[in-house]
Amino acid sequence: MQYRKFGRHDIMVSALGFGCMRLPTLGDPGEIDEAQAIKMLHYAIDHGVNYLDTAWPYHRENSELLVGKALRGGYRQKVFLATKSPLYLIENREQYDYYLDRQLEKLGTDCIDFYLLHALNGKRWQQCLEQDIFDFISRAKSAGKIRYMGFSFHDELPAFKEIVDAYDWDFCQIQYNYMNEDYQAGREGLRYAAAKGLAVVIMEPLLGGRLARVGSPALQAIWDEAPVKRSPADWGLRWLWNQPEVSLVLSGMSTMEQVEENVRAAGESAVDSLSPEELAVIAKARDYYLARTKVDCTGCQYCADCPAEIKIASIFSLYNSAYMYDEHQRAQKAYQSMLDKNTGVARCIDCGQCEAICPQNLEVRRHLREFHREFSGK
Repeated sequence: MQYRKFGRHDIMVSALGFGCMRLPTLGDPGEIDEAQAIKMLHYAIDHGVNYLDTAWPYHRENSELLVGKALRGGYRQKVFLATKSPLYLIENREQYDYYLDRQLEKLGTDCIDFYLLHALNGKRWQQCLEQDIFDFISRAKSAGKIRYMGFSFHDELPAFKEIVDAYDWDFCQIQYNYMNEDYQAGREGLRYAAAKGLAVVIMEPLLGGRLARVGSPALQAIWDEAPVKRSPADWGLRWLWNQPEVSLVLSGMSTMEQVEENVRAAGESAVDSLSPEELAVIAKARDYYLARTKVDCTGCQYCADCPAEIKIASIFSLYNSAYMYDEHQRAQKAYQSMLDKNTGVARCIDCGQCEAICPQNLEVRRHLREFHREFSGK
């Protein structure tokens, strides 16, 4: 495993962090396959991964509990533990303390190494200021409940810079990959934060797994042009590790095979290790995807609690796969199954809850209607 300095702090973190948002399940997103998930986490830690990232809403509020179980038996002392304050639930200053204390209990620890304000945007940041967020941070650090304070971010670059400049943060977490160089904080935000001494943690390095798929023969032909042979996931991760401003790359791994592959790739990672020819191949793959993506959904499942029980992320995954991977027939067949079970887009009650919570700020309802028109066969 390769390790990197965590911003201005004298801490070395593994190049690969384990994101606990996409653990294996037994069907329902909230029903984690506990035995397999713990086996995967232990394998990663035993092979050098020392950073675990979770959050209150992951797996319907069960991820933190699972991580707490996995860290028993001496594993807690081997890792840095990160989780996030659920801002979408917080209505007043006291609730910051309430949720932090609950998270400490769920995780079975008396201190969280890296604590984040979850999914910050400009509007939520103003809410934090009104709720005296700096007092909370100061008291939580003084009490030894958290060691380092940061935030994860989903908004435009000006809001990112405003938040970075507002406090002496230890780190930040941004969505960044070779498809998102100019999206949200993007490359400019990455460099801006790093220049101020913040560690920068990368989330969605493979866009919810979309960049890990082999895809169509046309895409495979692009990868085959590279002077060395690697999997699409390996290319995506190495593109990030190639950049000196990247402190850590989080991967939400769902299978042991993914853990093994990513651990192996992290062990070979290095700054400025990709040749101009390799970077050109990645750029060509980016152009291929950009020409075919229908919805910029990462499958984060924030919309999973749809009042109409529409599986929004699954539908968008089908929509993108149909165009990016030439799988129109598969998408139509899968959607027909949803229609047969009365779980299609027609159930939408137009409440807008999905759009209010979407970290990508997608026009969810419009995309759903477009998908329905194309794939319902009506």
